[in-house]
Amino acid sequence: MGLRSDLATASGYWPLFRFNPMKRSVDENPFRLDSPRPRIPLRAYAYIELRYSSLASTRPAEAESLLALAQAAVTEKYRQYEELATRDRSRA
Repeated sequence: MGLRSDLATASGYWPLFRFNPMKRSVDENPFRLDSPRPRIPLRAYAYIELRYSSLASTRPAEAESLLALAQAAVTEKYRQYEELATRDRSRA
């Protein structure tokens, strides 16, 4: 992986996971989370991308507001993925 994809994964923007529905037939959890918890803020990744840095240059207040919403979404998405990955198959 390159620097951008490493930062995307480390920020939680691009979580890595696997889903194998065949595991259901042997009563195993089909969801596996391969990414560690996000360890850098989304900002560290977002502002190296042109689409985000352009918005920050032209509309800084809106960029900050949207970045805060995006960070909350990334945090919640990862929480849900952790829950799926640790779910006891007998409860699924």
